[in-house]
Amino acid sequence: MTRREHDPRITPFSGRVAHTSLRGLIDAPDFSDGQMMRLRASLADLQRSPSGPRDRQVLRGARVCVIDRQNGFAYIRAEPDGYCGWLPEAVLGPDHPVTHRISAPATHLYTRPDLKSPEHAALSLNARVAITDGTGRFLRCDDGFWLPEQHLAPLETPAHDPVAVAESLLGVPYLWGGNSSAGLDCSALVQLALHACDRPCPGDSDLQETALGIALPPGTAPERGDLLFWPGHVAWVSAPDTILHANAHSMSVAHEALAPALARIADDGPLTAHKRL
Repeated sequence: MTRREHDPRITPFSGRVAHTSLRGLIDAPDFSDGQMMRLRASLADLQRSPSGPRDRQVLRGARVCVIDRQNGFAYIRAEPDGYCGWLPEAVLGPDHPVTHRISAPATHLYTRPDLKSPEHAALSLNARVAITDGTGRFLRCDDGFWLPEQHLAPLETPAHDPVAVAESLLGVPYLWGGNSSAGLDCSALVQLALHACDRPCPGDSDLQETALGIALPPGTAPERGDLLFWPGHVAWVSAPDTILHANAHSMSVAHEALAPALARIADDGPLTAHKRL
């Protein structure tokens, strides 16, 4: 296996049990085909170890493969990005089909099909739900709660402009490892936007730099939709002279003039790639 394949973020091996796809490639005490389940909580931290630090987050309706279990935690590989880690078993449910995604930056699950009814939970852009029926402007999920029809899109109708999706998240607070409209980091802004367009995207900026787009020669004029990479950071180009990124400078998703941003970020490391999708 290559060094990248040994990367624990994307290698489905808990230290005790590895996914059967690694048989013959990795020395593990045990192997498992895993069990397919879905996240039933609104949002869950994907942790480096049981009760350990957050690496990323998983949204409601995400399909995951449970490979190992330990003390109330499940070691999983998440779809569609292959990110691996631990989360509480209690946030998981059966692998029931989903039909719709949240297409608004955020929405609420309501207890009744009435905008004045109490909200049950908040859901982020790209959360997935199973819709069973509807009445008026509200559609009912398979758990009995209701969502505004305006905030839903069938899975077969993705968004088309990832930068426009990213711009809908302007002002969302910066959160390292965050993957939702409650808080996100630079790589999550790229991933959420591309996943909304039904386009594959890894979870972290270094993985994205390797996997996404075509590298452009230094000095190429930037265009809307390009991605700029630095060590540990990524930004969308939203206009030839402007970037859009989740950043610790403003602690938010924000536009920033390209030239000053390049000068400021250069203090932390050089631009490593300019890529076009």
